[in-house]
Amino acid sequence: MDKAVVGMSGGVDSAVAAYLLKESGYEVIGVTLRTWESDDGSESLCCDIDDARSVAQRLGIKYVPVNCTSDFQKHVADPFAEVYLRGMTPNPCIECNRYVKWDKLLYYANVVGAKYIATGHYASVIKKDNGRYTLKTAFHSEKDQTYMLYKLTQEQLAATLMPLGGLSKDEVRQIARDADLPVAGKPDSLEVCFVTDGSYADYIEKTIPDKVCEGDFVDESGNVIGRHRGIIHYTVGQRKGLGIALGSPAYVKEIRADKNEVVIGDEKALYSREILCRGINFMSIEGMSVGERVVCTVKVRYRHPGQRATVEMIEDDAVKITFEEPVRAATPGQSAVFYDDDNCIIGGGIITAVLG
Repeated sequence: MDKAVVGMSGGVDSAVAAYLLKESGYEVIGVTLRTWESDDGSESLCCDIDDARSVAQRLGIKYVPVNCTSDFQKHVADPFAEVYLRGMTPNPCIECNRYVKWDKLLYYANVVGAKYIATGHYASVIKKDNGRYTLKTAFHSEKDQTYMLYKLTQEQLAATLMPLGGLSKDEVRQIARDADLPVAGKPDSLEVCFVTDGSYADYIEKTIPDKVCEGDFVDESGNVIGRHRGIIHYTVGQRKGLGIALGSPAYVKEIRADKNEVVIGDEKALYSREILCRGINFMSIEGMSVGERVVCTVKVRYRHPGQRATVEMIEDDAVKITFEEPVRAATPGQSAVFYDDDNCIIGGGIITAVLG
């Protein structure tokens, strides 16, 4: 039997992934990565060791919690606060998947002689005809998680199993009930996993209290129209919680960290045709030459359905993306992920600028 190390968060998805692999004949070892502990002792919302251990006992598999709090602090928590202070909106799950979860699971798999690692993500690992690995969107698009995984490397993908790619959430819960797994009815966690008390802004203010200060709301012409609480409280496209009344719907169009300004506009101001991305990771192809273009579908946030666009390599580590129709609320700090016509990831990168 091949060994598979399964990342178990304590939720129903990873529990069913472990169950399905065991039923398929793998020797399964459950691992929970302990990523975070707050000052009051609260654990990360995605490393519920008690529930994961209960599932492992029910399945009769070996189970080990692995501490990786220092790596999580370095690669996820600290950059999260720093990026917000630069006026951008980060996605910590993307960084955690690439630099913490997969690295630690592969390390432990090597220690115990396991051929594979596995997770409960809704996606499928595909090997293309060119020999490269990529991710294909989940069969049920409403649960697709490929956007969060676009930074994974070829080495990581080659050793990864994702048993849930063809299942719906309802089917996963039914499998858990049929298998009498103790987390079958456990609700999904939807918050930032290491913000266990209050909002993400509360966390940043507590972490870096001397870096957050009030500033000006300005309109698109630069006129001051009010005062804001600190740029970390806002993101592009935000409408609620602004605390200003202009007589018509107002949205955050841009955050200018260098001037400590939040630019306000109407909804039309949120739309743009061109964005710039850096930190590019390619999956299904080895790369692109400067000047090379690819027409594909691009998602600019997790819940974005994707829009047709041309991706052009303009520097060694930068692409310009031109959408066929204007895209709403492209946000610096978030990622743009490119998909081919087979719904497989071509690559992706961090949005660094909205060009117009």
